[in-house]
Amino acid sequence: MTTSAGGAYNFKVVLLGEGCVGKTSLLLRYIEDKFNDKHLTTLQATFLNKKININGKRINLSIWDTAGQEKFHALGPIYYRNSNGAILVYDITDEDSFVKVKNWVKELKKMLGPDIVLLIAGNKIDLEHERTVPLEEAESYAAMVGAKHFYTSAKLNQCVEDLFLELAKEMMEKFEQNSQKEVNRTSRVLVVDDEAPAQSSCCGGTRSN
Repeated sequence: MTTSAGGAYNFKVVLLGEGCVGKTSLLLRYIEDKFNDKHLTTLQATFLNKKININGKRINLSIWDTAGQEKFHALGPIYYRNSNGAILVYDITDEDSFVKVKNWVKELKKMLGPDIVLLIAGNKIDLEHERTVPLEEAESYAAMVGAKHFYTSAKLNQCVEDLFLELAKEMMEKFEQNSQKEVNRTSRVLVVDDEAPAQSSCCGGTRSN
């Protein structure tokens, strides 16, 4: 749940995508600046914390790395519930993993509504020569669903930090926009309440004449 306690923003982030697309590798590169050539399989879900500072504001990210295997798909809602942001990862050499991203986008928008901040990451750009997901298709799809698209490589440490930084900025902006909307909504309610007695006394005065 998003809160701003003690001057810090607390955001929950979830990494979603098919198995073998490199979600865990991206997370380990971001948190620990490490890369393991061996495939890392996440069996259910793990989460790591990262504290960052943007324009003097402290942000605590709780980043959940979920299992990509189909048999764990049904557990997804347990992990992405109350998420403020999601990074949807696909492998640019695996077209099916891109199709799965589209399924996740539909599910997240349906379950969490428009407030969820979505970023799409085309991972493994170190294998550009093996690409099967057309660049134009991926970018036009991301634009259509209102998500920014990044090309990343955990192996080369390319755009990994930018990916998480952009997500944090967008979550912070969304939180502040919603806070302002709440202030405006409360103000409008108070104005209506203040006017109500005046209208009623006016009407009463008309009836007495």
